[in-house]
Amino acid sequence: MEKDFHTASRRFWSTIRRLRGGKRCSTNTVYSGDGVLLTSTRDVVGRWAEYFEDLLNPTNMPSTEEAEPGDSGLGSPISGDEVTEVVKKLLGGRAPGVDEIRPEFLKALDVVGLCWLTRLCNVAWTSGAVPLDWQTGVVVPLFKKGNRRVCSNYRGVTLLSLPGKVYSGVLERRVRRIVEPRIQEEQCGFRPGRGTRDQLYTLGRVLEGAWEFAQPVYMCFVDLEKAFDRVPRGALWGVLREYGVPGPLIRAVRSLYDRCQSLVRIAGSKSGSFPVRVGLRQGCPLSPILFITFMDRISRRSQGVEGVRFGGLRIS
Repeated sequence: MEKDFHTASRRFWSTIRRLRGGKRCSTNTVYSGDGVLLTSTRDVVGRWAEYFEDLLNPTNMPSTEEAEPGDSGLGSPISGDEVTEVVKKLLGGRAPGVDEIRPEFLKALDVVGLCWLTRLCNVAWTSGAVPLDWQTGVVVPLFKKGNRRVCSNYRGVTLLSLPGKVYSGVLERRVRRIVEPRIQEEQCGFRPGRGTRDQLYTLGRVLEGAWEFAQPVYMCFVDLEKAFDRVPRGALWGVLREYGVPGPLIRAVRSLYDRCQSLVRIAGSKSGSFPVRVGLRQGCPLSPILFITFMDRISRRSQGVEGVRFGGLRIS
């Protein structure tokens, strides 16, 4: 087992789960929203779909006007090299999305197969529309802690179509090249070569300087609950345009959200699909760069004269 830990982590953790035996999560029964215990597969799957539909579509979100994508040209077509580079970086052994296409299938493609995948991506690029499978997420509940029959004690992991993730990966690279130079230095999340240690070092230097000159320091720690799920899409498209992302690229990103929907898979059964109208897609390669771009815009606004308002307070 010690050897497996160092050479084959997947096999190691599979062994641990097998040895734990009875600790595995069971979702065959669950409580309804009214506290009634549901036992039939149909009722259980329906309850999970109801729970995640409410969770992924918060009702207290401010309404935002949809921004127009701007120029309507097609832009540069997607090259075979772009697709090949994204496919190479796919991690094997991952669960498939609704289309049941696994990463190993794409990584095994030869030149002809990659050519066809590139053509498919270009159809999506030029038409501004993607297959519904690319817009559909499969939500799998994973137990956290507490009562196993209470839905809120689980977190959902969303599985997306792998061909759709390849297309999203190509778009992510194009968006990042444009917005990366415009994002402020203090943003270290989801950026290559940066991380928590950079922020801790900077904070340490600030505290040292404040101590040396006997100056007070005020720190505010903000925990963004379900941050990806709360980003208003209409405002996001406007931020992308403000950061220099051209219209064709914004249109391509938006196409992944036009009919965005999810379904729940539990105990070998799938629920019906339901729309997801708010937030960024979990598990999508595009979501991190879209999120930090949106947060960078908020950060810049807070540095202005007006600042931003939280309740009755103005922070700048």
